[in-house]
Amino acid sequence: MNKFRNFKVDLMKILDEKDIKIDEPMKDHTSFKVGGPADILVTPENSDQVLDIIKLCKEKGIPYYIMGNGSNLLVKDGGIRGMAIKLTKLNSIKVKGERIIADSGASLKDVSQKALNNSLTGFEFACGIPGSIGGAVTMNAGAYNGEISNTIENVIVIDNHIKKRILNLEQLELDYRMSSILKYGYTVLKVTFKFEKGDYNKIQGRIQDLNRRRREKQPLEYPSAGSTFKRPEGHFAAKLIEDSGLKGTSVGGAQVSEKHSGFIINRDNATAKDILDLIKVVQDTVKKKFNVDLYTEVRIIGED
Repeated sequence: MNKFRNFKVDLMKILDEKDIKIDEPMKDHTSFKVGGPADILVTPENSDQVLDIIKLCKEKGIPYYIMGNGSNLLVKDGGIRGMAIKLTKLNSIKVKGERIIADSGASLKDVSQKALNNSLTGFEFACGIPGSIGGAVTMNAGAYNGEISNTIENVIVIDNHIKKRILNLEQLELDYRMSSILKYGYTVLKVTFKFEKGDYNKIQGRIQDLNRRRREKQPLEYPSAGSTFKRPEGHFAAKLIEDSGLKGTSVGGAQVSEKHSGFIINRDNATAKDILDLIKVVQDTVKKKFNVDLYTEVRIIGED
C-alpha cells in the first residue's frame, strides 16, 4: 500500500477529493507519454491552496515536485516518490492595457492568443511552445529569436520561506534556460507581462508563419518534450546530432526524429529508460565525434 495514503486525510482539509490522486501514472501527465506513478498527484485550484500544500509537505517531510502540463518533463519508469503538484488549474489570464497577468498554469498558446486578440505584440514567438507560463519563466523558454525574458515585468512566487514574494526582472536572474526560480527552487504563481500595441493583422501573420514552420520542421505527430538538448555554445544541437549520423537512431520505442534530429520522440510505446538510453547514446556519440558536451533541456525526475 502506498505509504502516503494517510497523508490524503490531511490534504482533504485543503483540497477537494477530486483534486487528489494516489499512485497516479505520470505517463498521463507528460507530453512524452512515459513515466511511472507519483505517490500522490494534486491539482490545486488557487494559489492559497498551493501555499497550504507546500507548507503541509514541509511539515510532514514529504518531498514534492512542482509541474505544469509536463511538456518539458521526463519522469522515470519508477515514478515519483512523494507528491507532484500540478498547477494547470491555475490558468487565469487578464489583460490590463498593455499588460497581461497570467497564472502559472496558463498555457503559452492561450496567452499568445490573448495578446493577439488585444493587438499586443511581443509574444508571437511563444504561440507554438506547448508549455505553461510557470515552466516557461522558470526555464526562460524561447523560440525563433524570442525569449520570455524580453516580456516579463514581474513574477509572484512562493519562496523558500513559504512566503509569497514579488520578483522583478533583475531578481529573476534570467539566462539561457536558467532563472533564480530554478536556482533556488521557488514556485511561480503569477506573471505580469508588458507588451506593446501592434497591428492585429501583422501579429496574426507572424503567428501563422511560425505555426506553419513548426508543422513543417518538427515531429508534432509523435509524443516528445520538444528540443531534447540545450544549445551548446557556438553550435546547434540538432546539427551536431545529424552530422554524427544519428538521425533515425532508435533504442526500444524511442527514436531520434527523422524530421528534426534535435527531438527525441516516443515513436512506439517507449519507456523512460528507452529515452534515457538514447539520450546517452547521442551524448556519447557527439562527444566522441565533435568533443562537445550536450546537456538536456528536458527535465528528468523520478526513480528508475
